[in-house]
Amino acid sequence: MSGEERFGAGFPSEAQPLAGATVLQIIPALDAGGAERTTVDVAAALASAGARALVATEGGRLVGEMQAKGGTWLPFPAASKNPLAMALNVGRLARLCRREGVQIVHARSRAPAWVALGAARRLKIPYVTTYHGSYSGRTGVKVLYNSVMARGDVVIANSHYTADLIRMLHPDQAGDRVRVVHRGTDLAQFSPGAVAPARVEALRRSWGVAPHQRVVLLAARLTAWKGQRVLIEAAAFLRDRGITDVVFVLAGDPQGRSAYERELDTLIEARGLRDIVLRVGHCTDMPAAFRAASVVAVPSVEPEAFGRSAVEAQALGTPVVVSDLGAVPETVLAPPEVPAAQRTGWRVPPGDAPALAEALLEALTLGASARDAMTRRGRAHVEAHFSLDGMVGATLDIYAELLARRPR
Repeated sequence: MSGEERFGAGFPSEAQPLAGATVLQIIPALDAGGAERTTVDVAAALASAGARALVATEGGRLVGEMQAKGGTWLPFPAASKNPLAMALNVGRLARLCRREGVQIVHARSRAPAWVALGAARRLKIPYVTTYHGSYSGRTGVKVLYNSVMARGDVVIANSHYTADLIRMLHPDQAGDRVRVVHRGTDLAQFSPGAVAPARVEALRRSWGVAPHQRVVLLAARLTAWKGQRVLIEAAAFLRDRGITDVVFVLAGDPQGRSAYERELDTLIEARGLRDIVLRVGHCTDMPAAFRAASVVAVPSVEPEAFGRSAVEAQALGTPVVVSDLGAVPETVLAPPEVPAAQRTGWRVPPGDAPALAEALLEALTLGASARDAMTRRGRAHVEAHFSLDGMVGATLDIYAELLARRPR
């Protein structure tokens, strides 16, 4: 069940009491990522509903967009993980919330969540968390640290996989306060008709892709668990099968992981794929990137908490091949869950380069009619279950519910 199914699609009538309310979201920085993008989307929805949308964060490339959509940036050292600094930040955030008349605090990352929890309890105002990731760590200390994300008056999980994980790891904290609200996609922005061919061509040229070449795209930050190495090995399999008109584009920010960059470059060189596998860095035009791709791969080797790339690609009509792991299978219809004629993509075992190569080959060799049908199914699937309106409507419903509980 998606967030829309649980709460109702679009902006709900229950959100009207939010007019004049003040909601503060706190996140370390507003750079690229699902949590960051969701922060901006919810801030925009709050502003549209007549509420004050405050975001306490250190800054980032999305601050300008958030402000343009009606949110207010409050510079705050939210990224600090130093215990002493975090303790001091509790008082600092409480004073900020009191000064701004904040009525709800919504935390989206662990370190600032501890700060926000302390401030919200001190002020006796509702506290919301969103569990955006399947946080690592099974030691007692790490589980305790992670447990702050399960301590909200409402705990939002971005997938059923994440909700199950919360209940398993933090049964004492989470209780019955977990709500599933799938990450939403802007269906106007991620629409085939909204992406001009010139944008696609400009992006292909910037990547160094020749006009005759097809693209298999992996759009994710450069970190080992995202599966770049698996895709490189799959590229070698397809090259050896005689597939010569396909390039494999790794689009993602290394975020300082220079050793992993070197490891990928070494593997590309060792497999003789220098002209086939392209590392292109961070991409700022993801709709054009997904339109430029013939297939989008999400070959994660550790569980994804949601799987934004698979959803956005389907919204644009691009076939997807994903690891059958974590929450990503929730976003892609594939056998044996559905008949082959109803599929919206392929699922393969994680870390299995030959299986990934076979699925990519099947996607690349779809006939025109079969591809058109899959395009329509993928778009309809996203519209029904993963829309931006559904996500923000569900989130604003939660805020309205919490405000209604408070004594007047």
